[in-house]
Amino acid sequence: MPCYSLEGLAPVVHPTAYVHPTAVLIGDVIVGPGCYIGPLAALRGDFGRIVLEEGANLQDTCVMHGFPDSDTLVERNGHIGHGAVLHGCVIGADALVGMNAVVMDKARIGERSIVSAAAFVKAGFECPPQSLVMGAPAAMKRQLSDEEVAWKQRGTREYQELARRCLASMVECQPLAEVEAERPRMGDTGFRPKGDKSL
Repeated sequence: MPCYSLEGLAPVVHPTAYVHPTAVLIGDVIVGPGCYIGPLAALRGDFGRIVLEEGANLQDTCVMHGFPDSDTLVERNGHIGHGAVLHGCVIGADALVGMNAVVMDKARIGERSIVSAAAFVKAGFECPPQSLVMGAPAAMKRQLSDEEVAWKQRGTREYQELARRCLASMVECQPLAEVEAERPRMGDTGFRPKGDKSL
């Protein structure tokens, strides 16, 4: 992965975390145990500190950045969808930020909350735990049910398992010229039982 020390501060990646080789880590970045960081994610610790706590995931093309002396933090089991931008904010434990959402400086998303796809969370916004946050600008719409939180937690566990799968078996390769006869599907590889519809 492109990984850069800046002014003597090098990124820290726990050995059980998976960071895709195309993700970029710069400076004061801390990636905890069991995290997953997807392709083309950018974690720029060139001003403030960037932290992903244990079990968090940051998916494809996400950006984490912040102003000087700020922390941009995804707490334990946080789940950040494709293309989201986090800037100087805190995403609470077990919360989800949807695809292409933007969360701005000094915003705090409460634990077990969900920020909908394409939401724009203004600077300084705060929501209580287990909230649904939607809109541009975003507002708290309602409390989440326990079933909705459980749905989110299943998705996060899939990304924690994906980190383990990638560490164990992802290798760069050349593409095949043709599709093999009886090509297996990803669920047939042994990582998920056939017929599992848990997501």
